[in-house]
Amino acid sequence: MKPSADGPQATGNATAQDAVMEKKVIGKITKRLIPFIVAMYFINYLDRTNIGIAGPGGMNEELGLSATQFGFAAGIFFFGYLLLEVPSNLALNRFGARIWLARILISWGALASLMAFVPNATWLYIVRFLLGVAEAGFFPGIILYLTFWFPKTFRARATALFLIAIPLSSVIGAPVSTWLVQVGNDLIANWSGWRFMLFVEGLPAIVLGIMCIFYLTERPKDAKWLEPEERDWLQARMDAEAADTASTTQTHSVRHSLTQPRVWALGFVYFGAVYGLYSLSFFLPTIIAGFSERFGTEYSFVQVGFITAIPYAFGAIAMYLWSRHGDTTGERVWHVAAPLFVGAVAIAAALYLTSPFTTMIAVTIACMSICCALPCFWPLPQAFLTGAAAAAGIALINTIGNAAGFLAPYVTGWLTDLTGTSNAGMWAVGAAMTIAGVITLVLARTDRTVKAREERQTA
Repeated sequence: MKPSADGPQATGNATAQDAVMEKKVIGKITKRLIPFIVAMYFINYLDRTNIGIAGPGGMNEELGLSATQFGFAAGIFFFGYLLLEVPSNLALNRFGARIWLARILISWGALASLMAFVPNATWLYIVRFLLGVAEAGFFPGIILYLTFWFPKTFRARATALFLIAIPLSSVIGAPVSTWLVQVGNDLIANWSGWRFMLFVEGLPAIVLGIMCIFYLTERPKDAKWLEPEERDWLQARMDAEAADTASTTQTHSVRHSLTQPRVWALGFVYFGAVYGLYSLSFFLPTIIAGFSERFGTEYSFVQVGFITAIPYAFGAIAMYLWSRHGDTTGERVWHVAAPLFVGAVAIAAALYLTSPFTTMIAVTIACMSICCALPCFWPLPQAFLTGAAAAAGIALINTIGNAAGFLAPYVTGWLTDLTGTSNAGMWAVGAAMTIAGVITLVLARTDRTVKAREERQTA
């Protein structure tokens, strides 16, 4: 008997057509949006962390900074960042990504370049604080923007492609930054190389900010670079997923998302991951430079930059492969918790190894672990937050997490001054990552218990 048009064959054809459309559309939006977004975050992360290169590159000596003062200068960025994180993300949701992201890029680029002219530690603190104010909302804004374009089954991969800018900013940025310091020292009389590096690396953000206005598209329905049937398919898919999320959760308001314990718990998970990330970002060049005292090795400043890049090169590869595995399996919890535990052990092991080679292996494993946890984390809040609540909730989680951006460099620097070594600071990193992994598992178990209770009550 021949199947009718409404039977299994028709259903199979519809499914196959949907799969073809999905592959085609996701491919187009990935090629269109991800490279530009990666470029923006590459410059963003470089501008907030290149102080880690400037410090041992002459800034600490010229401005008379102790390890604690350097850590405070690195971390005070996050005071301004955290202060305006939630309002900035709500503004992006209201006024649109193009204009608001352009504003963020242009203002932070100007301040990043102005940091090259600070005369003392006080002015360094002030400009770093204002840089944080200017950048507030950028990262959660991009995370929110990706939810407008990528269906749930592709978000970890899309987030990983975006976050790959973090390791790339060290793979490419660390050698380039150290090279710029050296060029600046030789090129301009009476102007330090670290100042030249900071000035040059702030300029691309201004250029990208201007480009942002003309290049980014707000929503799938506005994408003239998609065919009409592709726009309709993608918008319908995103609307259906948003409606499904809204119908299966009670998180409908901004106020609810800001007071929900689950959001705060996820914020503390993110805190642990970010604590490890920024401890490595700000202090790894200094730690590698310290190999001369610990192991009797000698590296030039440019060589320190290349060695710093090694862990992040492996981290970039691991980040994409691990997030792809998370999307494929649909499992999220252990894709966050397991890397955090592995990274914590690797950080502790690095303190007691007896050669630069074995130490860098442990540091590389720690860096890979952090890079693996970050993109797999963000689908967790995206699973139950939508609309303005998503803007507020994601911004709050990022705010809590990025409090580690201040505490990590400051506590690491303070412990280094207090003890005379970096060991205590690295133990703090391992502890923060371990606690974050435990909270992830506890939160998942609590969710399962609540769901089972609701199912029993329904039955």
